[in-house]
Parts: sequence; structure tokens; C-alpha cells
Amino acid sequence: MAITRPHHVIILSVLLFASISAFAALVGGWTPIKDLQNNHHVAEIADYAVSEYNRRSGAKLKLVKVVKGESQVVAGTNYRLDLKATDGSKTQDYQAVVWEKPWEHFKNLTSFTPLH
Repeated sequence: MAITRPHHVIILSVLLFASISAFAALVGGWTPIKDLQNNHHVAEIADYAVSEYNRRSGAKLKLVKVVKGESQVVAGTNYRLDLKATDGSKTQDYQAVVWEKPWEHFKNLTSFTPLH
């Protein structure tokens, strides 16, 4: 004997599953940062990324500009920034990821890699 469900229960189940799936995709996802050029906090994060990379590697890069930025809510915020930086003789593109927990005054450069 087959178990049948009323059509409205099936439709509601499908809609609920679709809504939960869409919500799960958004939580923890990367979101573009708007108005990069006028965002002072993003500029601070970019400056931190370059100076921390220089401290760790011994490089002498200088930030030229932030080209692209995304943020991700985690236990704090991850910032993924595409940067232009120069060593004085050439300018190169890099991607930096910085994890920040402002309530703890915590920042960590997670990665800093050249883009090709």
C-alpha cells in the first residue's frame, strides 16, 4: 500500500527545502564590497595586509590600490582583496585574505598570493 500525501504538503515541503538551501548558500558566502575606493575600513585592511606581508617576508611592497574586494561573515569577517602593489620597480597584482574580529582588536593575514 503506497502512502500518498496531499499535493499542498508536497509543494510546501519543496518550497521549504528550496528556501533552506538558498539560505545555507548565503550564510558564509562571499559578498562583494561596494564603493571600495571610498571605504576607509577596506583601506585599513589593505594597508594591514601589505605591511604584514612585508613584515613576514622581508619584502618592501607599497599598496597602490584595492582593485576588488569581498567579505565573508565567519567568527568575525574575512576580507578577500585583490590589490595592486609595487616594489618600486614593478607593479603586480596580489590577492590578500585578512580575518578580522574587531571586538577583540584582532587581525590576521591568512594569505597573500600573486595573481597571474
